Amino acid sequence: MEEILRFEHVSYAYEEEREALLDVCVKVCAGERVAVLGSNGAGKSTFFLLANGVLRPGAGRILFRGAPVGSGAKQLNVLRRGVGLVFQDPEVQLLGGSVEEEVSFGPMNLRLPVGEVRARVDAAIRSFALEEYRGRAPQYLSGGEKKRVTLADALAMEPQMLLLDEPAASLDPANTRLLEQNLQMLSEQGLGLMVATHDVDFAWRWATRVLVFRGGRLAGDGEPREIFENVSLLRTCGLEQPVLYRVGRVLGLAAPPHTVEELEQEWKP
Repeated sequence: MEEILRFEHVSYAYEEEREALLDVCVKVCAGERVAVLGSNGAGKSTFFLLANGVLRPGAGRILFRGAPVGSGAKQLNVLRRGVGLVFQDPEVQLLGGSVEEEVSFGPMNLRLPVGEVRARVDAAIRSFALEEYRGRAPQYLSGGEKKRVTLADALAMEPQMLLLDEPAASLDPANTRLLEQNLQMLSEQGLGLMVATHDVDFAWRWATRVLVFRGGRLAGDGEPREIFENVSLLRTCGLEQPVLYRVGRVLGLAAPPHTVEELEQEWKP
């Protein structure tokens, strides 16, 4: 798979002698679905802010598509265009007077031709089923609809990777299912996806890879089964095994199911 983003021994401190991220080495490729786990203060948000260029490393370096990202405005803009960031609280991102204005804001700042801006906006709005909300003010939409607008914002920039910080926070079950369908759609389009979450059940059923942060360090990096069978790692990082993983083990299944549908197929009482 094509490498999109690489951290080489990256560290960052908000205050002197208090490292928020310490000596992190990791690479992420196109098409990967990565769940980023860890307790509050473990370093997940700092990792995302560095990956998007909002913060700059105190030590080490970040590479985007194989090229080191310097501190110049041009290089940072290339990184921010290529790696989109969707915050946990959509209110932080929503600035436009209407959904259409909101989604067009990023492409217009790129000084793209009007026709290309329109095409990108139309495609992003269509992808997240927001056509009927084009003229609506984003602040009057529901929580789930606002989340879809922020995803459309990011998609209109045509990134190679999307970072989502707790995207299911405060969503009801129906909107959570819709969010996962949208993430699946983006993955099928070839985007690399990294989702910071506390939900180990979501990570188990959705991710192809799991990163675990603890105390600013990358404590674990592997396939979901490898991570969730490491009881010592989970205990140290304050995490639990997913429910369906434990159910599969109790029932003695060779492979723990990732979904209820898999469980129904594999277990015959």
